[in-house]
Amino acid sequence: MKIKLICCGKTVDSFLVQGEANYQNRLKYYFSFERIDLSDLKNTKNLTEEQIKEEEGKRILKEIQPNHELILLDERGKNFSSLEFSEFLTTHFNYNQRDIIFLIGGPYGFSEKVYERANSKMSLSKLTFSHQMVRMIFLEQLYRAATIMKGEPYHHE
Repeated sequence: MKIKLICCGKTVDSFLVQGEANYQNRLKYYFSFERIDLSDLKNTKNLTEEQIKEEEGKRILKEIQPNHELILLDERGKNFSSLEFSEFLTTHFNYNQRDIIFLIGGPYGFSEKVYERANSKMSLSKLTFSHQMVRMIFLEQLYRAATIMKGEPYHHE
């Protein structure tokens, strides 16, 4: 089983790029992890937010297979504590053979078709973060969950 993270667009701030690389490098010791960055849409000046979400949605759905468990990182999703997120992953690893795809959308969110395909939604916070910052925050939480699963001393209660 594999965990994949799909992101719309690229991270441009160097401090975030460094942080993401740091946590992605750490994750390889815990499970199979892949990150897919979908390039930004071109020539969007004359498109509405809805049209942008639709175009991003088409590109996203090309990456998703029927046997994937798709979890949207969405402000209206379920909130987990770090321990609960670790328990969720442990349960999934033990009882479900499907790859997990976590999806970070673009600045306008997801199309209706992506919401329809999703198996669930997860929220990192009630606060709003830029979609670029969410990437590093999520990767850190994924790493934290992995260390909790292994009983390592990274997380403190």
